[in-house]
Amino acid sequence: MKITKENIVDALRNVIDPDLGKDLVSLGMIEDVEIEGKKVSFTVYLTTPACPLKEEIKKACINAVTHLVDKEAEVSVHMSSRVTKSRTEGQGDQNLLKGVKNIIAVASGKGGVGKSTVSVNMAVALAKTGAKVGLVDTDIYGPSIPTMFDLHEKPNISAQRKLIPLEKYGVKLLSMGFLVDTDDAVVWRGPMVSSAVKQFLSEADWGELDYLLLDLPPGTGDIQLTIVQSVPLTGAIIVSTPQTVALDDARKGVAMFGKVGVPVLGIVENMAFFTPPDLPDRKYHIFGKDGAKNLAEKLGVPFLGEVPIEEQLREGGDTGRPIVDLAPDSPSSVAFNQLAMKAAQQIAIRNATREPTEKIEILYR
Repeated sequence: MKITKENIVDALRNVIDPDLGKDLVSLGMIEDVEIEGKKVSFTVYLTTPACPLKEEIKKACINAVTHLVDKEAEVSVHMSSRVTKSRTEGQGDQNLLKGVKNIIAVASGKGGVGKSTVSVNMAVALAKTGAKVGLVDTDIYGPSIPTMFDLHEKPNISAQRKLIPLEKYGVKLLSMGFLVDTDDAVVWRGPMVSSAVKQFLSEADWGELDYLLLDLPPGTGDIQLTIVQSVPLTGAIIVSTPQTVALDDARKGVAMFGKVGVPVLGIVENMAFFTPPDLPDRKYHIFGKDGAKNLAEKLGVPFLGEVPIEEQLREGGDTGRPIVDLAPDSPSSVAFNQLAMKAAQQIAIRNATREPTEKIEILYR
């Protein structure tokens, strides 16, 4: 059989995207098919650079061509990506974050579960894959992003009078901690706090981003409501620890997003276990075992993974060097990279299977 563009494309119709359940050709993922004798090349555009199935899809494409077209074909597959988005043209305020494809809230029902640690390391892990990433610290009273990135300078103002986010480790950043002195307390009532969060979203020059992560304060109060009223969220990620008291509050966080029509992309179990350095095969479940995993199964939402307790993880947060950069081969770094890929995977599935999320109108009571 002579190798042609037509039979190459027909062969690739047999390669199914495992997440979306459709073939790559129908999904518009195949481009730039070139043939020179027995040499075949083409590009596969994935829905995220953090796709965990990249190698699996690449092998499937090569197998489809060699088995269905010519077993002697020399197949070269270039893997690229175009991040999908959850926003339609003209949706809501066209000038609000118009260059941002996906807005993800990282939330928890209670404090102290490591939500900011998850937000920071997931953002850096996504940036390392080549994605364009931003992170907003929406905890006005207790901002932690400045310490966790070791950034304490004030952002500049553009000619258009917009805040220019700071950038480190490939992530664009904004936090109230950049605008006030480290030792100062923000003593504001709710409306002022909500106004500050709106400014971070509407009066900052974020540019083009694949993912904008919002590191939320704990609970289900003013800031959470302000965000769902201000921007169309792609979805939310809930962070919990395994013990019952944290899971009770995580359940409330899932319920809150359900009430306002925001998809929950998954649950993360932080501080899942401790492994002593001298006993690498032992796991001590200090706060309980599989609590968040079981909660995700019970609520019918994805479980994105578990992050262990590790001294280097704490050190990285205190010194401003996220663990995914400080110790990329450490157990917690591996966990965060897997978490980032699974989150990106769920975002792509959500964008392909659900309608865009609208801004929510909520009546205060």
